[in-house]
Amino acid sequence: MTEDEAVDEDELLTIGVFAARARLSAKALRLYDRLGVLSPAHVDEVSGYRYYRPAQIERARLVALLRQLDMPLARIAEVVEAPDAVAAAGLLDAYWADVESRFAGQRTLAEYLRGRLSGRSSEMYGKFVVETVELPEQVVITETRHVLAGELPAWIGSALGRLEYGARECGGIVGAPFVVYHSDVSMESDGPAEACVPVADEAAARAWVEKQGRAHAVKVRVEPAQRVAYTRITKAQVAHPQILAAFEAVEEWLPGQGLRMAGPCREIYFADWDAAGPEDEVCDVAFPVG
Repeated sequence: MTEDEAVDEDELLTIGVFAARARLSAKALRLYDRLGVLSPAHVDEVSGYRYYRPAQIERARLVALLRQLDMPLARIAEVVEAPDAVAAAGLLDAYWADVESRFAGQRTLAEYLRGRLSGRSSEMYGKFVVETVELPEQVVITETRHVLAGELPAWIGSALGRLEYGARECGGIVGAPFVVYHSDVSMESDGPAEACVPVADEAAARAWVEKQGRAHAVKVRVEPAQRVAYTRITKAQVAHPQILAAFEAVEEWLPGQGLRMAGPCREIYFADWDAAGPEDEVCDVAFPVG
């Protein structure tokens, strides 16, 4: 440290004094230092003691308040390092919108679970009409990914968009796009899920896949002709956990019809998602059956 850069010790507060004034623990201050959220003004090279300037108290208190919102430290760093107050407020607004969205989802999940725990499952399932249909053999181009439930909506939209764009080189789209769940997708389980778009020309599809390399784990395969049991749902019902009730309704319906599942569950999207309203039917939730 040069003489010009030397810190005036008389202007500094020890970590204990600073922690008391900022209403933070010394342990928290050390963590925030390590993560770059709030660094001391000076660290003694011999003793390792941390010192802070009084002007840092306001920033420290802001960090403490943001932590009371359960804001992750990485996002706190973005807020306190924002170039101005407007930008900082915008970052806070974006975070809180995410929180409210998560709470809304949890509230809906709680209502769904309340119905199950109170023995009203049959009442929930009764809202869905289940039917069967024979589907023809289809050539599909696919993209597979391990994805958690929170990432699923964004991934489905982007994956199907990429595949639909690629389908132009594969003779065009000849059926409704769909997503196959080869294993459970939840907050803890990541599938995988497979986005699929039926196309007209198998040879062209294989040539297109070859050009893609391994960028998005794209493949081409032949989906066999099969019978599926399905129920049709609205755009609002696609949201988790409403869609769980739809899948469970199909599962509950099968034994009474002498049917059994013969493949992984899937969502078949037959409508324009962006143009659809909340009560418009957009999707079939389905199981291959035998």
